[in-house]
Amino acid sequence: MTAERHAVVARLGEDFLAEAFGRSYRLSRGDGPSVADIITWDDVNELLARYRMESPRLRLSADGAVIPLDAYTVPEVAKRRTVFHRMHPAALHEQLAKGATLVIDAVDEVIPGVQTLASDLEAALRSKVQVNLYASWTAREGFGVHWDDHDVVVVQIDGSKRWKLYGPTRTAPMHLDMAEPEPPPEEPTVEFVLTPGDVLYLPRGWWHAVSASEGERSLHLTCGLSTTTGADLIVWLSEILRSNDIVRADLPRFGTSGQKRETVSALRDLLVEELCDEGTIDRFFALRDADERVRFRPSLPFVDRVPADPKVKARLLTTRHTLQVSEGGTVVFTAGGSSWTFADLALPLLERLADRSEYQLADLVTGTALTLDQAAGLLTELVNGQVLTVGGGT
Repeated sequence: MTAERHAVVARLGEDFLAEAFGRSYRLSRGDGPSVADIITWDDVNELLARYRMESPRLRLSADGAVIPLDAYTVPEVAKRRTVFHRMHPAALHEQLAKGATLVIDAVDEVIPGVQTLASDLEAALRSKVQVNLYASWTAREGFGVHWDDHDVVVVQIDGSKRWKLYGPTRTAPMHLDMAEPEPPPEEPTVEFVLTPGDVLYLPRGWWHAVSASEGERSLHLTCGLSTTTGADLIVWLSEILRSNDIVRADLPRFGTSGQKRETVSALRDLLVEELCDEGTIDRFFALRDADERVRFRPSLPFVDRVPADPKVKARLLTTRHTLQVSEGGTVVFTAGGSSWTFADLALPLLERLADRSEYQLADLVTGTALTLDQAAGLLTELVNGQVLTVGGGT
């Protein structure tokens, strides 16, 4: 059982990281069936009917403005006197028919198919991913011409959507930036229509406008990638350099000019030493991967120990884990901010788990020298570390 590349990941192309990532947009045409298992309109209906999703996670937008909640919801008071907003179907339909765009943030947390997409993108791009849903029915633009402070991978699920790209007017703008980008040109540099199965990659800072202008509904997902910038590296260096006395010491606010000069010189030397090391960036990313935020999933009913049941199923929850064979015949597994050291007998089992497929315990011990009880103990450690989920069994 080997995890295959998701159709969306494969559609980005083998040369994506070298040729397009962080540089330019990339449009890849596809087909509807290849993305049909990610999310459906029935999934959206169930989501709206069964979950209490309050604003701003769920919202309607039109012409760049958020539509007030009372235009499509009714306030209700629960038994414990908490107030929530119940969706009013007729009012919701009316707003959507008039041109509002339905937005639901972080649908990867509630729809299994979308979570699989997000996890596979995280594994391929080594980045935290949040997936938002956008549904619209008219040519009215929900957000106007705008830019995002993060890269996005757009997946058209149903219907069609017209995209107008204007390009960037500031290199790599940030959320908390020193200046706003210059306005975009009046006319787009490129314009196209996404249809089911199409995938679009857009770097951050690219001005764009989107509308369902083809006379049909549209449902698409936007997968937002977290950025990792030079500012992040500098913040990290300031943290690891606190082991030095000069970094922890108070600045000589009332000192002499010579004392201030010596302090600045000492701090500069520490930073230069780190930045002259060619391995600094790799070390930074390795630590960020090791601290990856794990998508939580409990392993009920097994609250104390994973049973040595050959039918128990196990699956890793992490996407940026590492597995290293160390000296002394041990294996170090790092994920979710923790590390575990196991005997080298566990290597085949860990290698199987590392591909993020789901395995039965019987399959995990096949071809190894581990007993079912030993393997169950190993899984228990990873479950308690919140990087693995188990279920099934007899």
